[in-house]
Amino acid sequence: MAGLAPAYAAEQPAGVRFDIPAQSLATALIEFDKQANVQVLTAGQTVEALRSHAVSGTLTPAAALTRLLEGTNLNFEFRDARTVVVKPRAVAPIQSSKRSLVAETATTLLPPIQAIGLVGKDAGFMADVNGGPGRMVSDPLDVPQSVGVVTQSLLQSEQVQTIADAIRNVAGAQSVGGTSGLPAFDVRGFIAGNGMTDGMPNHVSGVGDYPPMVAVERVEVLKGPQAILGDTSADNNFGGLIDIVLKKPQSDPIHRLTVSVGEHGEKQLGVDLAGPLNDAKSLSYRLVVNGDVADRTAQGMRGQRNRYVAPSIGWSTPNTTFIAGLSWMMNRMPIPDHTVLLGSSMGTASPPGLLMDNPNDHTSVETRRAFYMFEHRFNDAWTFRSRAQYVRESIDLQRWVMEGIQPSGDATALAQQIRSSDTYYTVQNDLVAEFGHGWMQHTVMVGFDYSRIQSGNSVNAFSNFGIGTPYNIFTGGALPTPTSQLSPDDYANGYSSGNPWATETGLFFQDQVHLGDRLQALLAWRRATYRLNTTYPDGTPWYPYRVRWVPNFGLLYKLTPDISLYANTSNGFQPYTDLGNNGRPLPPSLSRQIEAGTKFDLFQHRARLTVAAYRIMLDHSYDQFSSKPPYPIVPGPGQSNQGFEIEYNGRVAPGLDISSAYTRASVHNNDGTPATGQPQQLFNLWASYSFQGSLLRGFGVAGGVAARSRSLGELSSGDDIDIPGQARVDMNVFYRAPRWSVTLGVKNLLDRNLYSPYSPTLDGTFLPLDSFVPLDNHRTYLLSGTVDF
Repeated sequence: MAGLAPAYAAEQPAGVRFDIPAQSLATALIEFDKQANVQVLTAGQTVEALRSHAVSGTLTPAAALTRLLEGTNLNFEFRDARTVVVKPRAVAPIQSSKRSLVAETATTLLPPIQAIGLVGKDAGFMADVNGGPGRMVSDPLDVPQSVGVVTQSLLQSEQVQTIADAIRNVAGAQSVGGTSGLPAFDVRGFIAGNGMTDGMPNHVSGVGDYPPMVAVERVEVLKGPQAILGDTSADNNFGGLIDIVLKKPQSDPIHRLTVSVGEHGEKQLGVDLAGPLNDAKSLSYRLVVNGDVADRTAQGMRGQRNRYVAPSIGWSTPNTTFIAGLSWMMNRMPIPDHTVLLGSSMGTASPPGLLMDNPNDHTSVETRRAFYMFEHRFNDAWTFRSRAQYVRESIDLQRWVMEGIQPSGDATALAQQIRSSDTYYTVQNDLVAEFGHGWMQHTVMVGFDYSRIQSGNSVNAFSNFGIGTPYNIFTGGALPTPTSQLSPDDYANGYSSGNPWATETGLFFQDQVHLGDRLQALLAWRRATYRLNTTYPDGTPWYPYRVRWVPNFGLLYKLTPDISLYANTSNGFQPYTDLGNNGRPLPPSLSRQIEAGTKFDLFQHRARLTVAAYRIMLDHSYDQFSSKPPYPIVPGPGQSNQGFEIEYNGRVAPGLDISSAYTRASVHNNDGTPATGQPQQLFNLWASYSFQGSLLRGFGVAGGVAARSRSLGELSSGDDIDIPGQARVDMNVFYRAPRWSVTLGVKNLLDRNLYSPYSPTLDGTFLPLDSFVPLDNHRTYLLSGTVDF
């Protein structure tokens, strides 16, 4: 096709430097908007299902846009020097006296992108779009909120093996260790729970597992309270949450084999297959299979065996996209390497190589998931979206727990087994309308979501009714398997028959308003309805319903096409099932965040810098407790968290990509007690350089450092303990060819004793820090590679 010769062509710049890779046409038009400093409007046929050509070099905006739209059956027309309309090419009239079969339609601003599958087209370390905030896919520069994104390129460059390794690239986020080995995270000073998968809330209790990295397209960290998105589960609404974006079916063929080998017998094999299922490429598929095993951990724990299978199928037309899939994941993870404290300082830690547990202590998690994602655009104004997932998860944990540890090594050893099963499902339905003309234009979303969560039968059994047996960590020798020390009475003592289905529903309204070319406002409200599973004071079951309104508001100003200033306020809440001493359910804890920041697109849109300042206020609104059944609860104090964050991701020079994040945060308990577990400063830097000369082309080096300042922990005596700051250095060398790549990496290059932040409440043990200190104290090597076949 050829673009319409515009009357304003003479007013266009003689030449603009363009660098737009081949990608989705929707994201390509966003890049064209930025690089040409021209406002793009669309009308008629959707652009999300189309692909663009690459555009590179010094061109006029008209010439660049002509190249982008080649083969798409779309035309463009400049309305003035800074406004261009992209629309379907008109069909020739049947008779000269009749109108064209395609009438002129009203134009609208290019809206926030809503197509399934656009996320994952990132180039390099910089994300092209954000997929989580506002339940839409949008240009990050248009989102009045701080969102950290770890792209596929960054995941591969760092040889990321777990989600915990991935999120250290995000300012304000860190992984938190627990005795079970299940992943958990801290965002802006609060435990983030289990987050979301493809924008759908996950497990209500925030304890679960994640898929292998071969199945993950990217990782997003949404910062600030997120109750607006429909997640009112424990701990998930105050500081932020993690959204895992999985790989989807696509018509572009992929046949990739991923292999890695580590020094402790780690072996991983993954297969990623995708491609069309018919000649028209309207049907496509994705199949991800992965397995990994390990002989032992550095400390001598055994038995890692992880398996994952995830088939999915997609159907796509210019106006409709449908994806459905299944996954099965079975992970058996050894209890993490750890030490215990023999005194009141980290200097009294037991020797790093001392194995105090049975070598086969482990956590097994089996997860079955079914999902679908559907989107249909009726016309240029109306779109309907629906998505849902159904998940069943079972956990079996077997381990030894040490209590009452003395400087001599004497302790009390308790065998423990925890078994639980949970089921949940979520359905989201959204109707999106785009309307308005001139200086005010709207993208309005009205949504309804429905969730049901059931905690099934569970046991939490400690040997000898929790009394345990005397043991010395130095002379006690190998411990037997935990289950051999548990009696039927121990299981009966910790048995729970589970809870009935708990229901949560929500009505969602959002309006993204464009006020002229520079100012945008985002207004969102959610009416959340949830059921409490509690009892009357006499023990009779009681399931009252509660309603909570959650408002969010954001404002964004485009100082230039490459610089955004923004501010927002967001709210969260967490319900409780406990009763106060008046016999009524306790009100939920409430949180509110105020955030302001700025975003810069740099180096001709090859890099992005985000600077944000925030304050989160959490008020535990209950102040009455019962001294009679139901037994009293022990509330944590309200908090005021404030901080400053800087994130940079992208290319600074040919071949040189950098990802860096810095956080300076301060956490204050409202009751004046010291806040534990939160370092004041976090820093991460990762740099990758690919040699540009012909002799070394394909070779490269990468490396980085992850550091944190000192923090406080809590001992069993109730005293605080100083946890010193630390830094971890990693590096690798790599070679990348068109169809294969290989990387040799070194983790913990300086062979430091690294103690992970620890949350004792994550797995129901409530152990103080001196009973379990997660430890990484060995330099390790990893050889990984990919082959496209």
